[in-house]
Amino acid sequence: MSARPNAAVASSSVATAEGADPCCAAPLPVLGRDVTVPLVTGGEVTYAALDYAASAPALQRVWDDVAAYAPYYGSVHRGAGYLSQLSTDLFENSRATVAEFLDCRPGDQVVFTRSTTDSLNLLAQVLPADCQVFVFETEHHASLLPWRDARVTYLNAPRTPVQAVETLERALADRDPYGPALVCVTGASNVTGELWPVRELAAAAHAHGARIVLDAAQLAPHHPVSVRELDVDWVAFSGHKLYAPFGSGVLAGRADWLQDAEPYLAGGGASRKVARRADGGVDVEWHTTAARHEAGSPNVIGVYSIASACKALTEAGFDSLVAREQHLIATVRAGLAEVPEVRVLSLFGDDAPRVGVISFVVEGWNSSHFAAALSAEYGIGVRDGLFCAHPLVRTLLGSDPQDPGECGAPEAAPGERSLNAIRVSFGAGTPDEHVERFVGAVKELVRDGARWTYRTEDGRCVPDRG
Repeated sequence: MSARPNAAVASSSVATAEGADPCCAAPLPVLGRDVTVPLVTGGEVTYAALDYAASAPALQRVWDDVAAYAPYYGSVHRGAGYLSQLSTDLFENSRATVAEFLDCRPGDQVVFTRSTTDSLNLLAQVLPADCQVFVFETEHHASLLPWRDARVTYLNAPRTPVQAVETLERALADRDPYGPALVCVTGASNVTGELWPVRELAAAAHAHGARIVLDAAQLAPHHPVSVRELDVDWVAFSGHKLYAPFGSGVLAGRADWLQDAEPYLAGGGASRKVARRADGGVDVEWHTTAARHEAGSPNVIGVYSIASACKALTEAGFDSLVAREQHLIATVRAGLAEVPEVRVLSLFGDDAPRVGVISFVVEGWNSSHFAAALSAEYGIGVRDGLFCAHPLVRTLLGSDPQDPGECGAPEAAPGERSLNAIRVSFGAGTPDEHVERFVGAVKELVRDGARWTYRTEDGRCVPDRG
């Protein structure tokens, strides 16, 4: 194997042929696309993975690249051996690949973390003194909860993008004292899939002396993300949603707050020099680069898998990927619109631009029961519950809690009526047949009911096998 850092990257053909209709392009090959699962009613069917918003399957390209590199794995940084040097080159070149994928500015740092949650908790630990944080109640808990040591203002859910910007502007203008501030906002909702006005929110933040971090966990797998064009100060995302489920994430953006703060974790890798003092204590000189917040042996394979996914999506072309996904979205939304009992959840309305994430409720059904029937009787994997965005889902469902039905919602508190939803999500690896099967299954379940009985077991709705 060559010592060139990207030599382990396996070649991969782009799914869309030149001149082909992007809506008719083949999905990108993903791991597990041919897996079959048993049906409770008998027989087997190819599994329809429609829970991409939780974790997307690994791109075949990513898996092949990781498998090609794995025999050459070595410890990174400071290792004198050939494999250590090769792995160090691979690790640092992966950092450069991610910076290019995000269109980072000169001087921006790319810090590798475990996930979006880890990235935002890191940022929460480096906030300057007396920093105020502003976050909408619509955020995923990864964005809503890390700011425990800061003064936080939670903003009510807006009903239009314009209202979102106006709400933020008022809150920032009225803050007291008028000191350092951070805005945290999603790029695409993990509940509704709707795109947020990130550029306008960034402009509002900067106009009022605040900074902004973009939670791109649901945006980066579906749309190009440019730190420069959006003018955000930081962006966070997870590998497991970007077709690279190997335990790594990213925080990328401005270096100053990161450099001025104590390391997120203290240990080897974060320190440049450690020396004993005459009084018996220890003096530590910390790195000023991204390594400052990457203590410990890094997840080289997870980092490389993210870089591989970034390259694969870029080479496939986001124009083609977005066009094909919009075709799938239209198929699902049109099918659900034909079922009067279905109510699709939305903040900004039917015409709002969105990614392939759609949540809904079905009149007369508990969502956990409905999701269990989709899985057991049709081989379709969706998600039910409150999607780690409890305030948002409760706002969207309002005062219309569902009938508790046959099974209860796993997130419901004791004595609380079922208040949960169903989420279907898809992306670059989803074939048309999966969304078509989903639409057909929804129609059939609403029309005919489930063909099996279900019960609650350990908080989950499962087929009753007697």
